[in-house]
Amino acid sequence: MDTRAATTEDAHVMEELKWVPSTVDVTRPSVARMYDYYLGGSHNFEADRAAAKQVEQIFPGVTQSAQANRSFLRRVVRHLMTEGVDQFLDLGSGIPTVGNVHEIAQHDNPDARVVYVDFEPVAVSHSNALLAGNPNANAILADLRATSTVLASARETLDFSRPVGVLVIAALHFVPDTDSPYEAIAQYMADLPSGSYLAITHATWDTLSDEELAEAQEAAKIYSNSDNKVTMRTHAEVTRFFEGMEMVEPGVVPVTDWRPDSFDGANVSIYGAVARKP
Repeated sequence: MDTRAATTEDAHVMEELKWVPSTVDVTRPSVARMYDYYLGGSHNFEADRAAAKQVEQIFPGVTQSAQANRSFLRRVVRHLMTEGVDQFLDLGSGIPTVGNVHEIAQHDNPDARVVYVDFEPVAVSHSNALLAGNPNANAILADLRATSTVLASARETLDFSRPVGVLVIAALHFVPDTDSPYEAIAQYMADLPSGSYLAITHATWDTLSDEELAEAQEAAKIYSNSDNKVTMRTHAEVTRFFEGMEMVEPGVVPVTDWRPDSFDGANVSIYGAVARKP
């Protein structure tokens, strides 16, 4: 055995654990940390990497989909900034990586306000460390389904008398119908003024070939061993989240087709859409 390699690996593990809350079970895969791995982040553990690699082997398009999803988020924030929206509520925000909402928004407007919300302790702990000294952005530890708790905490940073951009990126497919996701989203938007926006991305099987569908269904089984199972939804089911709102063109489409800033012929199994509260 190479003792030097073992010592290096032990040191790496200890360094990882410095920023991990004591309540976190690092032996159980987390969807937030798996997503961080797909995006090339460093805040994931062996259990997360092993599960993510299993998914990649079964469904090779997952990493490309995660990256396309991230690109959609960047385009949406920039679009909303041009529409005069300078404050954002990011539900199920995950672990911060390059190109976070506050980085995009505050690049153009240093006074832009952002509240990140996640129930993954590692995500929130690292987000608040990253945001130390930033008076206009913070992260709260909460489940997006706890709407009253989230809204009360968000009011401490966001001004609900002005439009807010609500971002729910790659989160709702981890909320089953039994947990009332449509009602939760409706409650968030009901508390916000006219001119607010809702942006959602959601995994789907609609766009997959029969072969890809079989691969995706096998990959979904791996998530059953993580902290959240996957609930895929159809185009009609994703559209339902925007009931009563004004859809922004081009509507509910694969994320790569939503106002792309470069050509990307990838076929990703994620819908993306933005709508305005009238």
